[in-house]
Amino acid sequence: MAGLLAAALTASLAAGCTTSGGQRDDGRGGTNLPSNGSGNESLANGGSVLAVKIDNARAARPHTGLGAADVVYVEQVEGGLSRLMAVYATKLPKVVGPVRSARESDLELLRQFNRPTLAFSGAQGKLLPLIDKAPLQAVPPGKAGDAYFRNRNRPSPHNLYLRPQRLMGSAPGGDALTTGFRYGAAPAGGKATNSQSVRYDLARYKFTWSKAQDRWLVSMDGKAARTTDGKRVGAGTVVVQYVKVRKSTFHDSLGKNTPYTETVGSGKARVLRDGRSYDVYWTRPKAAGGTRFTTEDGKRVNFTGQVWVVYAKAS
Repeated sequence: MAGLLAAALTASLAAGCTTSGGQRDDGRGGTNLPSNGSGNESLANGGSVLAVKIDNARAARPHTGLGAADVVYVEQVEGGLSRLMAVYATKLPKVVGPVRSARESDLELLRQFNRPTLAFSGAQGKLLPLIDKAPLQAVPPGKAGDAYFRNRNRPSPHNLYLRPQRLMGSAPGGDALTTGFRYGAAPAGGKATNSQSVRYDLARYKFTWSKAQDRWLVSMDGKAARTTDGKRVGAGTVVVQYVKVRKSTFHDSLGKNTPYTETVGSGKARVLRDGRSYDVYWTRPKAAGGTRFTTEDGKRVNFTGQVWVVYAKAS
């Protein structure tokens, strides 16, 4: 099955874009794509990251290009579902997706990077002016038509994909990861841990330690997560960050309120690495800065490998 999906995706890549349209997206696949490749001017942003909003409905799986991300953020969206934001700095995969729409919380989260490129399918009409004013390069399909394509073997709206190298010629490198994360040896202490679960109203995540693979294997909604090439999704470090999640002023097309995840502030978190868990504290005093994770005695917590940050509602 994984081989068939990969073959279908390759065929769609060769076929390219097939339709035309703008950059608004009602969350149900209303965005169409230009077929002429116009509007893709001056998209390379020098030394900053590429952030891609990735669909995570069950029909959107398996994902493509997720394994190449340096950081994967998990956010709650309308109706208790979740969406991913994959951040690329050290490597650009050939294809990423499925791509979906942006949310207000993304603008605060992305302030930690220097004018990042944000790839997304569109956004609610009232949110678009805020995205335009944010210190980032917004590149929905209407601005970069030849970088996106629809996979004809998948149902809409779960079939929009991105070719990252058509947005930026090369990966900016690790220095662009201005997240505040530190990488290195594991801290002392911790508790031996086999698995960790996180639940939203309609989405479930489980991270299970694999000593053989030296990483945490990801399961979503009770099923092992795999990419379209058949590989298991896994993380070197998992951060369950407890944050304030409040109602925003935005709603989706069905009238459901869009949650706003506050990533500036401070609170508790749980860090998983090397088969152990660490109960730590996080702080991000301002949006233009990264997040610091420390143990109870104030020592910085080091990460390793691909980092997954799962935002969970603080109790």
